[in-house]
Amino acid sequence: MARARDHRSRHSEIGQDPTAPAPLKRAERDVVALGILVAAILMFVGTGSSVMSHIVRSYVFGEANSDAMLGNALILNIALIIFGWRRYAELTREVGERRKAEETAQLLAHTDPLTGCLNRRSLDGAIEDLIRRSAAAGEDVVLAMIDLDKFKRSNDLHGHQAGDAVLVETARRIRGLLPERSVLARLGGDEFTCAAAFAPGHLAAIENLAARLNEAIALPIAWNGITIEITGSIGLARGEAAPDVTAQEQSHRLQHRADLAMYQAKKGGRNRYCWFDPGMEQELQFRSEFERGIREGVLRGEFVPFYEKQIDLESGELTGFEMLARWRSPRHGLVSPEVFIPIAEEIGVIADLSESLIRQALVDAREWNPALSLSVNISPIQLRDPWFAQKLLKLLVEANFPPSRLDIEITETCLHENLAVVRSLITSLRNQGITISLDDFGTGYSSLSQLRTLPFDRIKIDRSFVSSLGKNKDSSTIVEAISSLGKGMDLPITAEGIENGRIHDELRKYGNFKGQGYLYGEPESAEDVRRALAEQNLLVTPPLPADPAKPDLPHAVNG
Repeated sequence: MARARDHRSRHSEIGQDPTAPAPLKRAERDVVALGILVAAILMFVGTGSSVMSHIVRSYVFGEANSDAMLGNALILNIALIIFGWRRYAELTREVGERRKAEETAQLLAHTDPLTGCLNRRSLDGAIEDLIRRSAAAGEDVVLAMIDLDKFKRSNDLHGHQAGDAVLVETARRIRGLLPERSVLARLGGDEFTCAAAFAPGHLAAIENLAARLNEAIALPIAWNGITIEITGSIGLARGEAAPDVTAQEQSHRLQHRADLAMYQAKKGGRNRYCWFDPGMEQELQFRSEFERGIREGVLRGEFVPFYEKQIDLESGELTGFEMLARWRSPRHGLVSPEVFIPIAEEIGVIADLSESLIRQALVDAREWNPALSLSVNISPIQLRDPWFAQKLLKLLVEANFPPSRLDIEITETCLHENLAVVRSLITSLRNQGITISLDDFGTGYSSLSQLRTLPFDRIKIDRSFVSSLGKNKDSSTIVEAISSLGKGMDLPITAEGIENGRIHDELRKYGNFKGQGYLYGEPESAEDVRRALAEQNLLVTPPLPADPAKPDLPHAVNG
């Protein structure tokens, strides 16, 4: 290896490195050719005139022939000049083509090939340059983050070529409204960033520009005989000149803040602009801490089941409980599922969270009177798991809990995500003896044919209809219709949201329901439920141990 390096270094010293790239070798040969051309011209100028005169006199006046060697040298001299000139012309053309190729490569490296805007790679430098120039002129920089609303849905509907046409036209419209010396970049997908300098205090001009951008983006786009309508959500952030903050830091801060404002505009209904507010960063930080708390809480067992009573309205007897999740957070206290369930679904921990709650609930309910059922809500995300039924049956075996006492509640909206998977899951669970309820009935879009073909055992009326009974005529009509439907299809009904005696009495008019709500007590912890059941002699004695070999072992009952 040492000898090889020495050999290469010797070649380098004399300018003949065999590893040099081809363009470098060509450049060396071009220099040689140019040197030959110059030498040939000098030789022709120095000797060509005298030799040429002898040759001319020889042919014209018949004088003695000139020296043949000098004539041949002249011809060679002329040939060298022609060769050198041609090579020099080729060199000039190659250099021009190479420079053009380099400019094209630079352009492609720093711009988006579809829209002609700057790309993500060149955006930071462009914004930093704008910040420096604006600081020198005493101006403020305003950065806007623009995201097209429901662009993916448009792509799915019309195809990616139509999506490209939308992006090109959107970029053209934005570019046409921006002031001079502005920055416009496409970050990828359907997201654009633009920045411009404004005199301090000209917020009205900035907001006017943002409103015009919203209007321009929302104008219909005609393409191949179809009309595409797209809107945009815009987040705005303003950066003031600060001597202690570098242009790079200010650029990153502006982009971050405008991004937060853009998402706030989307949350506010889309097709609008929104200024950055410091509270957005605080909200983001809180959300991040909340997500971390949920992840850690699942591992630490901070999520516990609470239980809401289910009552037979005709007899007033307790028939079972619905399991409701609660989070006993060391920082936030007792948190309701309306707060943490959507976040747990977004961050992908809902399956583990739900499985741990069901495992606890089965152990708790194993001590109840065998006549009491346990209802459990299932997340739509869990229904996408092809192994969910097997996981649930495994939990039943581990807890030695009879499948016939378990009721799985599936929301109506789940039926539209993957009807075939839901049908397979329902059939599998019912074959094991588990009952299936259609939850929140009336709020979704399920058809009567789906209700007829899917083997549900019970339907639950959404609390939004029940809680307004006696006050809203439409709610009474809907409850009456669902009651008639249940009777016709031989499906028992559970009503949620029975908050007072008036609602209870109204429900009794429409049939014999099971009901649940605050009229019968608020959801309670496992300890409180066990204590109450013990007072009513509704506990088994003693609590049965888990016995996987005997999942349907009968329970002994007090009294």
